[in-house]
Amino acid sequence: MTDLHPFIAGLPKAELHVHHVGSASPRIVAELAARHPGSKVPTDPEAIADFFTFTDFAHFIDVYLSVVDLVRTPEDVRLLTFEIARDMARQNIRYAELTVTPFSSTRRGIDEKAFMDAIEDARKAAEAELGVLLRWCFDIPGEAGLDAAEETTRLAVDLRPEGLVSFGLGGPEVGVARPQFKPYFDRAIAAGLRSVPHAGETTGPQTIWDALTELRAERIGHGTSAAEDPRLLAHLAEHRIPLEVCPTSNIATRAVADLELHPIRRMIEAGVLVTVNSDDPPMFGTDLNSEYGVAARLLGLDERGVAELAKNAVEASFLDPAGKARIAGEIDAYTAQWPAS
Repeated sequence: MTDLHPFIAGLPKAELHVHHVGSASPRIVAELAARHPGSKVPTDPEAIADFFTFTDFAHFIDVYLSVVDLVRTPEDVRLLTFEIARDMARQNIRYAELTVTPFSSTRRGIDEKAFMDAIEDARKAAEAELGVLLRWCFDIPGEAGLDAAEETTRLAVDLRPEGLVSFGLGGPEVGVARPQFKPYFDRAIAAGLRSVPHAGETTGPQTIWDALTELRAERIGHGTSAAEDPRLLAHLAEHRIPLEVCPTSNIATRAVADLELHPIRRMIEAGVLVTVNSDDPPMFGTDLNSEYGVAARLLGLDERGVAELAKNAVEASFLDPAGKARIAGEIDAYTAQWPAS
């Protein structure tokens, strides 16, 4: 195979599964740690890589929450959000649906309106200054229980910021059954939000079925275990329900034992609409460009194959039709003129 990295680096892209706090670069994490001394998070950016080495999914959650605890003021929120957009612009990401967990911030004392104002100010600045369109998915931290679900739903429905498009469910899956969150998803969907829960990352296919039947999922976050159930793969393909696949994340959290065993090929062969995403990129030592490189190798893709994969994310996004057509057109134009570009 030819080296696809130069092509991928310039390719216009959309990203649908990437977490707000989990996208904080080592530089930003260290800066936040210095602002708020006493944390176990290093203040030296060079030490962050070792800190972001996980033994299993539970350890990842523990480290993730220690970074969440550094986001304590509206100024922290605004800084984090805009810098994420800056990193996206460097990768030619044109559009991203950023998963935000407002409960994690409001329960730490950030005023809810100030939180909304901070992310919206950063969103508007990112579009104006960087050309990056950001939209929000507010997700329930499942491990925090139904109180968190109630609060997240209230914030999403009653204080709905302009950029909010979807409603999700994250955190550990083991011991956190999807059906218990049905009333909250029902309220969010009734308010016009789209359903995008995590499911089947560290649990089996039944969790994905529950997300589809109980939470009316329109996309599935991860969905790694879908490959274990041919009937589920056929259902996803028939109903054009996309999977938000994050290969390096799955290895880092031990959701998949080995990259060569990743089920992305089986998903594609079954006709499922697969999108490629980075999840918590600095924490996993990756970015979206690298994830496209991984996917291209696993799937044996050339430049045109990678471009079609990029267009999957545009199709699966909640961007308006004109916006989808614009970015898909950019992808086609870029590919047609390669390598002259």
